[in-house]
Amino acid sequence: NADIVMMVKDEIEVHEEPVPSQDVEVSVKQEWECSQGDKSFPSNSHLIKRQQAYTATGETPYQWQCSQCDMAFSQTSDLINHHRTHIGDKPYQCNQCDKAFPRKTYLTEHQRTHTGEKPYQCNQCDKGFSQKKYLTEHQRTHTGEKPYQCNQCDKAFPRNDHLIQHQRTHSGEKPYQCNQCDKAFSLKRNLKRHHQAHTGEKPYQCNQCEKAFSQKWDLISHYRTHTREKTYQCNQCKMAFSKKVNLMVHQRTHSRDTEEPYHYYQCNQCDKAFSLKGNLKKHQQTHTGAKPYQCNQCDKAFSQFGSLKRHHRTHTG
Repeated sequence: NADIVMMVKDEIEVHEEPVPSQDVEVSVKQEWECSQGDKSFPSNSHLIKRQQAYTATGETPYQWQCSQCDMAFSQTSDLINHHRTHIGDKPYQCNQCDKAFPRKTYLTEHQRTHTGEKPYQCNQCDKGFSQKKYLTEHQRTHTGEKPYQCNQCDKAFPRNDHLIQHQRTHSGEKPYQCNQCDKAFSLKRNLKRHHQAHTGEKPYQCNQCEKAFSQKWDLISHYRTHTREKTYQCNQCKMAFSKKVNLMVHQRTHSRDTEEPYHYYQCNQCDKAFSLKGNLKKHQQTHTGAKPYQCNQCDKAFSQFGSLKRHHRTHTG
């Protein structure tokens, strides 16, 4: 093409990120192919001969094409960085933990988790973020933008990872497997929570009493017993509840026309039934004779926590 002026710059040092290993150099060397022609170009560890073609408008018709996927790049250094995602090479090691990364920029972003640095500030509120992408995602909470659309239903999401998680509700995929039992989960955070059931770990401590919880939301719900806050309002009457599950149980009393009975959990040893499974389990202790609630001031024990509380009053007067 007569309109294209070829400009060759030999031995230009790649100043962004040098190739740290010979393995990467050899593998990547075959990837440097022009996406709009049949030419390929050589390289070495720090010096790369790059050829760029410019039109009169300054456009760059030649790109560096990855042969393992459909991505192309205008800079060889970007191709090198991208290629590491295929071969799993992570030469940039964090000096404060055992994590490693394929790109120096990823390492820099990660190190902010150690320093607490948050250089990306939201201009609509006081929140700051360690990475620009997190700021972009956060700003959608102000704009309401949801660019990630599910192709199986009408739901849309502000973040791509939220879309991926949602799509598992359609596919039934549960990629996160517990290594101590046969349970699997669609979300990594749910697996992490489940692990605490095996370890007995309760990292969420109430600062107003001695209770601790394995789940953050359980702690938040528990706090309302101290503040008497009732955030869950019934939309059919004036009653409000501190826990969502209690609201759901209450709403069954309005559903008289449904087949679902209000007393859902039936005792198999008597005719009593309960709206909460936990209350059924407590009731069944009256049949088994189990008395897990021990008084710390005498040797008496009780099957129900309420009975223990009533007993405590005999000590306090």
